Amino acid sequence: MSRRKGRVLAFQGLYSWDVGKNPLEEILSFTWPEAKDEEAEAFAGLVISGTVEHIEEIDAKIESHLSSSWTMERVNKVTLAIMRMSVYELMYQPACDKKIVIDEAVEIAKKYGEDGSFKFINAVLDNVSKE
Repeated sequence: MSRRKGRVLAFQGLYSWDVGKNPLEEILSFTWPEAKDEEAEAFAGLVISGTVEHIEEIDAKIESHLSSSWTMERVNKVTLAIMRMSVYELMYQPACDKKIVIDEAVEIAKKYGEDGSFKFINAVLDNVSKE
């Protein structure tokens, strides 16, 4: 359960970083009151900092799997935060099971994303995972 909480926190942190333009240091030092789980917070910090560190490669990977009618600017910010953290795990955390990464991204999208966004996320992540 700690990884699931960590992924939710990472998604929230990345969303805050992108939309709120909050500095990475501020996001990483934030105390997550709902977490109360050091392992989840540590995992979230790893995913957030790793995603931001590799943001150009991650965004290029996502963009390469969008259909020709989509641009990165068109992707909803919640959807983008979920995809970014998941692509980070798929690309840079080989110990993480790809199926679990995708399944958890879909579950987070169902809870926090727009209706149907989980299908879009699933398709993009599935294609990324096959590379």
